[in-house]
Amino acid sequence: MGISSLGAGGGVLTQDLLDQLKEADQAQYVTPLDTRKTTETKKQDAFNIINAYMDNVASSLKSLSEYGVFESRIASSSNEDAATVSAAESSDVQDFSIEVINLATKEIEQSGGFAAKTSTISTGSGKLKLTVGSEEFTIDYDAATTLEGLKDLVNNQAGDSVSATIVQIADNDFRLFLSAKESGLGQEISITDVVGEGETLNTSLTSGMTNVQDAVDAQFKYNSLTITRSSNTVDDLLSGVTITLKEAGTTNISVKQDTDKIASKIENFISKYNSALYQVVKDTKSSENADERGVFSGESIMKTMKADMLNMIGAAGGGVGRVQDYGIEINDDGSLKLDKTKLNEMLSQNPANVQAFLAGGTFTNSDGFEVELDGAFVEMEDAIEEYTKYNATLDQYKNLLEDNIENLTEQRTKALARLTSKYEIMAKQFATYDAVITQLNSVSSMFTDLVNAQSSDS
Repeated sequence: MGISSLGAGGGVLTQDLLDQLKEADQAQYVTPLDTRKTTETKKQDAFNIINAYMDNVASSLKSLSEYGVFESRIASSSNEDAATVSAAESSDVQDFSIEVINLATKEIEQSGGFAAKTSTISTGSGKLKLTVGSEEFTIDYDAATTLEGLKDLVNNQAGDSVSATIVQIADNDFRLFLSAKESGLGQEISITDVVGEGETLNTSLTSGMTNVQDAVDAQFKYNSLTITRSSNTVDDLLSGVTITLKEAGTTNISVKQDTDKIASKIENFISKYNSALYQVVKDTKSSENADERGVFSGESIMKTMKADMLNMIGAAGGGVGRVQDYGIEINDDGSLKLDKTKLNEMLSQNPANVQAFLAGGTFTNSDGFEVELDGAFVEMEDAIEEYTKYNATLDQYKNLLEDNIENLTEQRTKALARLTSKYEIMAKQFATYDAVITQLNSVSSMFTDLVNAQSSDS
């Protein structure tokens, strides 16, 4: 019976045997690395989701603690035909009444009639003085200056104080209209010919000027107190509040916190927080069933973060209250929901205290004692940023996962290289053994043939 080998034997040192040995080595040295890398990659994918959720929570808290949320105002007028109102951030929350008695008006003057826009205003050269309130403008003219030319000269030189237009009243009747830019008393308009400077100006522009509308101040009552202003836009009565007078009449004006904006910002935070908490709870779940077990079930970092997220809600408030007092309710599973009715009730009762409790500031206790608070949302933001800020816990964990995956990849590459080298050597050894066995088989066959031949001769 012949000896078998890789090539010529009976199937002992074959390529199939090499493959089986290599597969066994891979199962021992490579497969565990693949399994660990798969686990780390799953952790990395899950981490990226959680990390994004946590960044969203941090951003939503920052938008609640920064200036402008609790300072925003909504102003309303019960009769916008009489007056409208707007309020800047941080203006006082208040209610008041406005009774418009009369509106401020601008001074308007018109010249006498000219046959056409191209009619000249003088028979020679000279200077005219245009007076608008306390301002005076000197304008040169000559025999070629037309009514339209004078309009342009007025607008070019005195356009910040008066507006000049030409109106056709009837056939062959064109007039220059001068309207003060500002309303209120003290804006009277006049044109005079400068003595000693020609004095040839058409009398339609001097003695022929007539009043179309007198300048008067606006008059109104603020909570029954009579007030006058030169403009119908009143922005110096109350800090941050602009009132625009429209017509005679009475209106009730209210300046309040923008509660819808506040609620919207809080609901945005709650939504981001609930999404992050759900994902963290899901991925840290412990279970004997591998299909139900979270990818971070054995990770203390993620479990600690979950506990800190739950604890920060209950701990916020600076010791003077709880977030539940302001409508932020905690469900049995730790998620949050907003009771807008409760929030609006607290805002209505004491908006300053709500702002201080949630965003920071001076909080006044029921006994009148004042406490400076950081603000519940600021406290939460600080707690979240212990994980989300640059080079904090989540950044470090992210780097750890990346390092683990990189190390496992390198280990796998080296293990495969070692196995490849090992089995290349074994293949050469098998080939050598195969050649020796082939020779032995050949010699064996030769001796067998000789023995058989001798047996036949005898």
